[in-house]
Amino acid sequence: MADLHPPTGPYDTGFLDTGDGNRLYYEQLGHPEGRPALYVHGGPGAGTPDRPTRAWDPQHWRLVRYDQRNCGRSTPHASDPAADMALNTLPHLIEDIERLREHLGVERWLLNGASWGSTLILAYAQQYPERVTGIIIQAVTTTRRTETEWLYRGNRLFRPEAWDRFAALVPAADRDGDIYRFLLRYAELTESPDREVRVRAADAWLAWEDAVISAEPNGIPGMYSAREQDARIAFVRICAHVFGHGAWLAEDQLLRDAHRLAGIPGRLVHGRHDMGSPVQTAWELAKRWPDARLQIFDDSGHVGGEAMRQAALQAVEDFKHLT
Repeated sequence: MADLHPPTGPYDTGFLDTGDGNRLYYEQLGHPEGRPALYVHGGPGAGTPDRPTRAWDPQHWRLVRYDQRNCGRSTPHASDPAADMALNTLPHLIEDIERLREHLGVERWLLNGASWGSTLILAYAQQYPERVTGIIIQAVTTTRRTETEWLYRGNRLFRPEAWDRFAALVPAADRDGDIYRFLLRYAELTESPDREVRVRAADAWLAWEDAVISAEPNGIPGMYSAREQDARIAFVRICAHVFGHGAWLAEDQLLRDAHRLAGIPGRLVHGRHDMGSPVQTAWELAKRWPDARLQIFDDSGHVGGEAMRQAALQAVEDFKHLT
């Protein structure tokens, strides 16, 4: 069983200027001369947790955390309708990671994240495999159309009343058509100059996300809604924008290009009852990425459980000893 380490806060914080009007908040924790690792948060738009870490040995790791474009402490914030979402695409986010690596003088680093973070990790690692020493992912996603369709419409098989409330804000003609059009309708609502419209859209979206999670083992009531109002609006605006554009990925792209991860050791940790990210994606990725090891936990969903948490902690410890 892996032990938690003493709480570790940042020894360095700063903002990275991307050159296009965006500024990304970042922080470094642990040992300045330690083995570099990057935590890639989910959402998209969830932001980095504003709390110390206990998963990473502060005597061994140099952990970098950052807020992706338009969320958390990064600016401009997506809760402001003036923030330009055209500058928030997967290619932008990939290059942000590479720009941050260069800014911090890191040669290669371990990547860790969950959910949407796994999509961004896989996309970055497939583009820059020479910069990656290893990958640890919980709740594997690749943001292909079938996954997005399942999360935002297929799940209505289990929560029809919750989905009807979610869909009520979308014109009837777009409720059962193209899933991307459905989501872009929400993006339009979150860009309204009327704050009340933005708030109503954020509340409806997050209520749906909460309903999906509630069907899982260890589901946390109100998990997605439990954030302050501007963070709620930003989260939903970024999610609707990114998912409504299919994350700018060809269908099955990250699975098809998994061969680019050859030689990169990976640990995949997934709950069998993950209602948001069905385990099929993790299974398919593991089959195409021979250097990855997949662990599936029967008592967990997207939120995870104690066994999943221990597996993720153990993966971090295991990578301490890999060269």
